Amino acid sequence: MTVRTAFGPDSGIGFIGLGSMGAGMAHCLLRNGFRLRVFARDPKACNPFVEAGAQATASPAELARSCKLVFLSLPDAAAVEDVLFGPEGLSQALEPGSYVVDTSTIAATSARDFGRRLAQYDIALLDAPVSGGQQGALAGTLTCMVGGATPVVEACREVISTFCKTVTHVGELGAGQTVKLCNQVAVAGAMLGVADAIALAQSQAQGVDMAAMREVLMGGSAKSFSLEKHAPRIIARDFKPGFRAALMRKDLRLALDMAHATSTVLPCATVAHQLLDELCAGGGSDLDWCAVAVQANKPA
Repeated sequence: MTVRTAFGPDSGIGFIGLGSMGAGMAHCLLRNGFRLRVFARDPKACNPFVEAGAQATASPAELARSCKLVFLSLPDAAAVEDVLFGPEGLSQALEPGSYVVDTSTIAATSARDFGRRLAQYDIALLDAPVSGGQQGALAGTLTCMVGGATPVVEACREVISTFCKTVTHVGELGAGQTVKLCNQVAVAGAMLGVADAIALAQSQAQGVDMAAMREVLMGGSAKSFSLEKHAPRIIARDFKPGFRAALMRKDLRLALDMAHATSTVLPCATVAHQLLDELCAGGGSDLDWCAVAVQANKPA
């Protein structure tokens, strides 16, 4: 494996996938002065980035010809595989010694497989999923859990830090995905607890000031990201998408598949996945995933 030094603002950097998370991360790179080339399946998604100084490309391969470091933010492993190894994929055009940093959430087994295949081209892969939501991506305050070779992580750390407040190397390739799925399992459990607390308070005829209740809980041991960020939206029934229900369902399915392979039981994740299945089947796939709170407390 060829090891590069750190990347500077004059380095050619690519970004593929400009959805709710990728858009924020790409904007952070531009704000920090990096020369950015972008690709999205919908060319119109590139327009705001071109206006901000990026260069749009017609395919991953075209992007790769002028980049040594490429970030991915894609919905699933099939999309990642196509971008990496499809007819106009990155592997066809990246120079030996280039790096790919995949911020998507996919199975750890897929990350390891893609890494082995890229290594045949002397291209290094990091699996670097992120947590912190759409607002965190725009603000550059995400948390990143990175799996891969230490020299590659260190070479990319400064660039990743433009959109991440915390960048933690958690182990070998695939470890980033494992830790991200652990995060999703923990968040799902916390969300169900918040949903139940809100439902209990709203069920009382005497009436509870919901905003005051949330403030009280935020000051004690119940404090959590779900209580802080999602509870106001659940109370207001505001489910405009940030992180879509379909994507959280996908993440929990990955976690449950990983657990099943080692006969590990995840009760909270199982219930959350079932509720998300029901929400999506009822037409809620594109709602924010915190709408699962309504699904959780529907009358039997």
